[in-house]
Amino acid sequence: MAPDSRPGLRGRARRVAAQWPTVLLLGVLWMLLWGDIALGTFLAGVLLGLVVVAVLPLPSVGVRGAVRPWPLAVLVWRFVADLVLASFQVAWTALRPGPQPRGGVVAVPLRPAPDVLFVMTAELSSLVPGSLVVESDSAAAVLYLHVLDLAGSGGPDGVRRQTRALEERVLRAFGSAQALETAGLGPRGAAS
Repeated sequence: MAPDSRPGLRGRARRVAAQWPTVLLLGVLWMLLWGDIALGTFLAGVLLGLVVVAVLPLPSVGVRGAVRPWPLAVLVWRFVADLVLASFQVAWTALRPGPQPRGGVVAVPLRPAPDVLFVMTAELSSLVPGSLVVESDSAAAVLYLHVLDLAGSGGPDGVRRQTRALEERVLRAFGSAQALETAGLGPRGAAS
């Protein structure tokens, strides 16, 4: 082996070792994929995960954040509640007699935040039935949401209020102290 290839090999081994949570998650996903919860299946998944992480490395996101348990629990609880409620609202909208509701696209300006948290807000907004992100502008921090029943959602202002509340829950659950400060949600900023 050439002397200059060793640092690359060591660097790759360090990168794979640093991604052990990903490798374990891939092992669990492998068990779920096969529908066989067994040690052998898990170990095969871990081995395959090691190969995937070593051969197909993902670039570092480079975002500092935090996981705050209570705000995360609030985020999950409210998301599940919104999901269930919106499912019933969409079903009622589809089945009720009378004229069909008017939908629309609403521009929702968000707070300045890291791209990862912006994308998380967009994804959670799209997962709730009755709304879909049709465009996003991360540079200007604006989401464009198509809403199935604009009047039933409180109009454009109601959609903006709901989306900004979701964004605040995401920021409080995962944002770093600096991200919260920049968004006006830190100790010196007021919640909006």
